[in-house]
Amino acid sequence: MNLHAIRAIYLFELARTWRTLLQSIASPVISTSLYFVVFGSAIGSRMVEIDGISYGAFIIPGLIMLMLLNESISNASFGIYMPRFSGTIYEVLSAPVSYVEIVTGYVGAAASKSIILGLLILATARLFVDFHIAHPVWMVTFLVLTAVTFSLFGFIIGVWADGFEKLQIIPMMIVTPLTFLGGTFYSVNMLPPVWQTITLFNPVVYLISGFRWSFYGVADVNVGISLGMTVLFMVLCVGGIHWIFKTGYRLKN
Repeated sequence: MNLHAIRAIYLFELARTWRTLLQSIASPVISTSLYFVVFGSAIGSRMVEIDGISYGAFIIPGLIMLMLLNESISNASFGIYMPRFSGTIYEVLSAPVSYVEIVTGYVGAAASKSIILGLLILATARLFVDFHIAHPVWMVTFLVLTAVTFSLFGFIIGVWADGFEKLQIIPMMIVTPLTFLGGTFYSVNMLPPVWQTITLFNPVVYLISGFRWSFYGVADVNVGISLGMTVLFMVLCVGGIHWIFKTGYRLKN
């Protein structure tokens, strides 16, 4: 394992974050804080409790997950797309570095930025809503697993995209709607039976449910299934990246 190569890619990608703090850090924190102000403080104070949890506190895990999915995909996809766009990816591919080390550097940096953002938003939420974390170790586990998994997914999107507009198609047209329909602002158990069944086909439900369980000990889906679905999606993404480097799809041609 070439740790120097991983470190070089990792630090290079993180350096871009520090150069664009307003866009990379401040903007997601501020935009998510607006949700806490509107739904947590204003509307939440007039809403009934869900599963014995105040509405403002109930939506915190869903909002963090909403940010985490989008930022993980965005950071990883943009991180690998720009070297492809500028042509510098060929310098990386011709270097004595394996694809595992390349992916570890890019995905590690993207996941790190998303985790930092998630923790910042969690701290910011405390300013607006009172909440507790019943299982802090599992909370961190779900946070890290989700950030890494969707950074891998974002890496695949960054390789697949052949234009800047395509970098936003899947996050905006698929991931964000699935997150809003995955229990961010409500419990799946509040839906009619038919819609509960249909909702279970939404993979984001399992992520939000498991993450919410780590906070309050309540979940729409068994926490073991949530964890298993997250790991399964990670394995699928790893398999997709392995295929990309094995075939050279949009990297070597």
